[in-house]
Amino acid sequence: MTDNLTALSEHVLERRSGFGVTSKIAYDELTLSAPADTVIGLLMFLRDDAMCRFTQLVDICGADYPSREKRFDVVYHLLSLHRNQRIRVKIQTDETTPVPSAVPVWPAANWFEREAFDMYGIQFSDHPDLRRILTDYGFSGYPLRKDFPLTGFVEVRYDDEQKKVVYEPVKLIQDFRKFDFMSPWEGAKYILPGDEKATKPADEKAGKP
Repeated sequence: MTDNLTALSEHVLERRSGFGVTSKIAYDELTLSAPADTVIGLLMFLRDDAMCRFTQLVDICGADYPSREKRFDVVYHLLSLHRNQRIRVKIQTDETTPVPSAVPVWPAANWFEREAFDMYGIQFSDHPDLRRILTDYGFSGYPLRKDFPLTGFVEVRYDDEQKKVVYEPVKLIQDFRKFDFMSPWEGAKYILPGDEKATKPADEKAGKP
């Protein structure tokens, strides 16, 4: 498997020389990285080249690294039924710079890119219908960004008086619990609520004076 991936990597790097493509093989998987402005040419090459024939787009997803200047990875997973191989293509972008849409290469990219936009706020230029796909139209923020609060910004409920669904700011009924992430085999070094009875003498637990 590794020999096949190495040969494929060398072929792609040779044919796409000068376009900033780099490759890495890890865990029997080949990952190509490229500048965002050359990714469409790379995807078309991987689809059409006789040695590649990655004709099936499996998925497009995002990944968030807030500490980076270009905080987002856009990741394309491709499948070649002819070669019985998979390949990963990665590019980087920031919150404001659009990535060229892959819809002209694979029409199936339409909904994948909408999902990446909805969850991360990644922009895709020349997309035919870039709008939210999983959250509501009035949703605020992007849920899969690392800086998005776990509680969200608003909560939805049905108002019986207004006879409609209403949005309200999130109201926490109780404070968040604090977790110490200790090993369950060690046990907590403090008394958990409700466990104070375990420290009482046997007679007291039995109700004897």
